[in-house]
Amino acid sequence: MKHPLIDAVEKKYRRENELDFGIGETVRVTIKIVEGNKERLQDFEGVVIARRGSGLDEMFTVRRLVGNEGVERTFPLHSPKVVRIKTVRRGKIRRCKLYYLRERVGRARKLRERRISAEARKAALEAQLAKARALREADEVAKAAREREAAAKAGSPEMATSEA
Repeated sequence: MKHPLIDAVEKKYRRENELDFGIGETVRVTIKIVEGNKERLQDFEGVVIARRGSGLDEMFTVRRLVGNEGVERTFPLHSPKVVRIKTVRRGKIRRCKLYYLRERVGRARKLRERRISAEARKAALEAQLAKARALREADEVAKAAREREAAAKAGSPEMATSEA
């Protein structure tokens, strides 16, 4: 367990809604690239071969083929430059690090797809929606508490009591 102050600071930058991908899944990572005064989005699609670290230091490595040459990129999971992580396909694997895919050629490089029933997919989607709703409600409660605290510090007791 970390110090409560460190947890509070990390919680501010933590990304909770996109942690549902795993090793062996094909993901599309959208990255924000800043060139001079222009911003653009770039997609990198490939297989997640490793995930390491914890908290804000968590990283994941994605591998794909570009012109018959393997390209790997390692992304910080909670970076503001990572805009979106979308799961394209779920792979069936038995290892937590898929470095052996580097030596594989042709069809041996493919992973079997993990099949999910329609009911399980629907239940997972409902669970994600419930989690998002709960996070939104918690943010609203925290925002209201901060506003009350700011009003109390400003010296307007009538505003602090009217919201309570």
